[in-house]
Amino acid sequence: MPARRVRSQDLPACGDLEAFCHCFACLAASDRFRHERRKIEEIAVLTRIDLWAPVLGARRLAFRRNALQLLPMENTPTEKPHVVIVGAGFGGLEAAKKLACEDIRVTVIDRTNYHLFQPLLYQVATAALSPADIAAPVRAVLSKYKNVEVILAEVESVDVDAKKIKTIEMEIDYDFLILATGARHSYFGHNEWEKLAPGLKSLEDAIELRRRLLMAYEYAEKITDEAARKAAMTFVIIGGGPTGVEMAGAIAEIARYTLARDFRHIDPSQTRVILIEGERRLLAAFPEDLSASALKQLVDLGVEVRTGARATALTEAGVQVGDEFVPCRVKIWAAGNNASFVGKTLGAPVDRVGRVIVNDDLTIPAHPEVQVIGDLANFSHQTGQPLPGVSPVAMQQGRHAARNILAMIEGRKPQRFRYWDKGSMATIGRNKAVADLNIVHLSGLPAWLVWLFVHIIFLVGFRNRLAVLFQWAWAYFTFNKGARLITRNFQAEQRPPA
Repeated sequence: MPARRVRSQDLPACGDLEAFCHCFACLAASDRFRHERRKIEEIAVLTRIDLWAPVLGARRLAFRRNALQLLPMENTPTEKPHVVIVGAGFGGLEAAKKLACEDIRVTVIDRTNYHLFQPLLYQVATAALSPADIAAPVRAVLSKYKNVEVILAEVESVDVDAKKIKTIEMEIDYDFLILATGARHSYFGHNEWEKLAPGLKSLEDAIELRRRLLMAYEYAEKITDEAARKAAMTFVIIGGGPTGVEMAGAIAEIARYTLARDFRHIDPSQTRVILIEGERRLLAAFPEDLSASALKQLVDLGVEVRTGARATALTEAGVQVGDEFVPCRVKIWAAGNNASFVGKTLGAPVDRVGRVIVNDDLTIPAHPEVQVIGDLANFSHQTGQPLPGVSPVAMQQGRHAARNILAMIEGRKPQRFRYWDKGSMATIGRNKAVADLNIVHLSGLPAWLVWLFVHIIFLVGFRNRLAVLFQWAWAYFTFNKGARLITRNFQAEQRPPA
């Protein structure tokens, strides 16, 4: 709106000095007046001093300078609002991009220096992709945004009353906080199982699973005991959600095609892959027709699927499933999640898996400056059930949290969050997948093509998109997966002296 012109008829006579100053103050409060209130106050003070010029004489300039210094400064901001985002996953990164180039300071804190595309972790674990193909340095992603700072640190706790974040090395003040620290796998009270059956939440997990998978074949190649060889070539995946289904299909495929001609004393195609699910069907969050389709596609790949069964004991030798003991060397956990411990330091209510129960605008009770998003948040205001821990939820919540902060800086209230569910997908193998797109259900090749397109689009970085596309094309036409590297921690091993 154009600035309002001050007309002489709007002002009282010059002799009425108090009315003159009051008129300027009223105009300054008007939304249509372009001058700041402080500038109007300066004019009023100088007008008073100039009226006394005959008395003050040469001292008038000194009076003018001192009077301006005494004007109150409470209306002048001394510092830009400071927004801290803890976690550079899908939600945290989206929030940072939304707040970039705004007139605020943004600090992103993460325990790693890279953003990880978690939906493709299973492909690193099964040697289809290299770790660098699905990760991008956070500093490189945000380098073009001059108001965004990145700190590599591990957060220990949050003091919401003092508005401080405590890391191992330092404390960081904030005006607004977005907490997006994610989740780890849950072993339902059996934490000792983690060493026996790693989950799949980080690059380190994926590399360790790749090592165990390939080492199992190397071990089977050099032993002669038939029972031990069969156990080494038996892989048990616990949990029939998307991660478990994708891992089972990928292991069956790599055994049947990629490794088939690599060994001389074993036949990798005889690999036994067992998928255990406690519910009555796989992919319980998907429609029943897609669950049935996923089951059929897994069976076609040679995977043994056991629904309504639970693993009751894990040892180095194998897994107890009901009354049966399954000897196996490699066990993979894909059965549950536990939210990050940082959420419990907020003092807000949490659910049984540690997720913070948030308000309908993603804030926590009594602290609207703190918002919790992604796998760390229990948001049940839309359907009555917590939203799933998938990347689209985190991304939409990240953008919404950023909009809420910009609104609160302007003095407006945060708005209610509403999730737009665009559907769910899971891939099983070559030309095998299921996709629930809400309006249509896809299986097989059409679902697989949609899955490929969506994952390429959402990968961070042009280089990663190009590299993954090339690797997939190469694997599709040659049946060869080139990331079959066994990495070992030699520093932790005992070796003979040189």
